[in-house]
Amino acid sequence: MTESSGPALVVGLGNPGPDYERTRHNVGFLVADVLAERVGGRFAVHKKSGADLLQARLDGRQILIAKPRAYMNLSGRPVAALAKFFSVPLDQVIVVHDELDLPFGTIKLKQGGGEGGHNGLRSISQALTTKDYLRTRIGIGRPPGRQDPADYVLKPFAAPERKEVPVIVEQAADAVELLLKVGLEAAQNNLH
Repeated sequence: MTESSGPALVVGLGNPGPDYERTRHNVGFLVADVLAERVGGRFAVHKKSGADLLQARLDGRQILIAKPRAYMNLSGRPVAALAKFFSVPLDQVIVVHDELDLPFGTIKLKQGGGEGGHNGLRSISQALTTKDYLRTRIGIGRPPGRQDPADYVLKPFAAPERKEVPVIVEQAADAVELLLKVGLEAAQNNLH
């Protein structure tokens, strides 16, 4: 049974535009696209928030799937605007993002915690005035050698990784759906 019957907001993080489409930083957008495909919906611009938004139902519950149209480091304002507009409790906001501190392909769920240098998370924490939102973290691994992490996340996946990305994105979408259906603790027990 779901922990909450009110609306939930799932936010896939990424950067807008074709230049960033296939980069590591955009894995959140890819998961949002998979979730949209699964519910058979299309994104439309939500003018009040500045995000692409899809409203759907999952097990009878209202689910909002969003992709902010702002750059990653400005994601907070659209997320906060959506949460406020749809009266989504902050503990029902799920942010799907890339994670340097997890090995490539690892998916972990958590609530709260630090931002680990992730500018999208930092922006969201500031805009929501809390770090206690839910997170679906998708491991992209650390940059090789001395490559700058900021540069690394904006690069496309390496050729061997690219073959695995579609599977990882599907698994992350599964994790989001599980989180929505059974809540954090049960989903973590199932996944981790």
